[in-house]
Amino acid sequence: MEAINKAVEKYRNLILEAERYIWKNPETGYREVKTSKYLQEKFEELGYNLTLAGNIPGFTAEIDTGKEGPKVLILGEMDSLIVPNHKEADPETGYVHSCGHNVQSATLLGIAAALKEEGVTDGLCGKILLCAVPAEELIELEYRIGLKKQGVIKYLGGKSEFLSRGLFDGVDMAFMVHASLQYHIVKGAVGCISKTAYYKGVSAHAGGSPWCGVNALYAASQGLSGANALRETFKEADLIRFHPIITHGGEVVNAIPELVTVESFVRGKTFDAITNANKKINRALCAGAISVGANIDIVDVSGYAPLINDEKMSLLLKEAADMIIPEENFFIDENTSTGSTDMGDLSCIMPVVHPYSGGITGKAHGDDYYVTDPERACIKSAKLQIMLLKLLLENNGARAKEIIENYNPQFKSKEEYLNYVDSLNQNGDRITYADDEIKVRI
Repeated sequence: MEAINKAVEKYRNLILEAERYIWKNPETGYREVKTSKYLQEKFEELGYNLTLAGNIPGFTAEIDTGKEGPKVLILGEMDSLIVPNHKEADPETGYVHSCGHNVQSATLLGIAAALKEEGVTDGLCGKILLCAVPAEELIELEYRIGLKKQGVIKYLGGKSEFLSRGLFDGVDMAFMVHASLQYHIVKGAVGCISKTAYYKGVSAHAGGSPWCGVNALYAASQGLSGANALRETFKEADLIRFHPIITHGGEVVNAIPELVTVESFVRGKTFDAITNANKKINRALCAGAISVGANIDIVDVSGYAPLINDEKMSLLLKEAADMIIPEENFFIDENTSTGSTDMGDLSCIMPVVHPYSGGITGKAHGDDYYVTDPERACIKSAKLQIMLLKLLLENNGARAKEIIENYNPQFKSKEEYLNYVDSLNQNGDRITYADDEIKVRI
């Protein structure tokens, strides 16, 4: 513990300066060019050889202890949100780190620096993979779907994208710490399908000849009303969430809207719950289109898998916290979060933990979100993560090996997992009108 504390404290200024720089230069998912460049330069100054993601931001850096053992992945997310009314949001873009990923990136840099110090990795085995990863916040769906169409990415979330690119090959287990109000870990989090629905009508003069048009906005309103009527059919245990927004509602007030765009997620605790709810919602959205004679193209893209925090890793994490930051009273919460994270994608094939630190005030994703105690958010988090790493990889990796051996993954390999989530993707017009019948594909 003395070596860990000393090493992290040595790089206190490096960590805190990075947190402020990234806070002041927010960038959303797959746009984190400045953040990635900043971190790359700092890692290289520390002597790391990096593996860059390629045509997207982000990279990995590996430490080999020279002793055979498990490979442990430590992650730091880079992307921001869009909250234009936050006082410190970028005035042009509305970007702001209202989920604390600036903290994660700065902490990852601090961990990288501390692991270079004498004595910190003594007695450890295996390999340590550090990763600055993009695109955790599942926003700007049309932009990301555009990147998919261009062949730039295959997956909306950075972790699945890195997984598919082979950047996590050989990894046995993973963890990261997310900034929050207090130090704790939950049982898991819901997963999601991302949905973009394009209601297609016919434009006409809204005053002179509205009967010549088909109002896509009315179709969307009917579809969303139908979806809302389904809410009591969702089981509480499944933690279903559907929260649509209209991102395009027409062109001009005196023309019948011919195209209306709706974005949402369908969230749930399990893949079965998500896919069942998604079919119901698609049925309701299609019914809205049918009600006025419109059509609808529903683009369903696999979002994030439900997160399952490994129980044994969670207990080991608490042990690490009680040793290195006992004053934080780290606790295990048996509830499941109804937010989503692409850390869930990794939990489908390997044991992971995704705990929370303190040091934040305000609402997550809100206009009052601030890092008010960087000591708790960054410095203590770095110490905690290195302590967890030590407990996993000391004594020939005995505790890491036990966790890995007892883990029962939902999918046997990354290929099996990625093939499954690819099967969730759907798009195209859902309604076919004929003279005497209507066919619907949900």
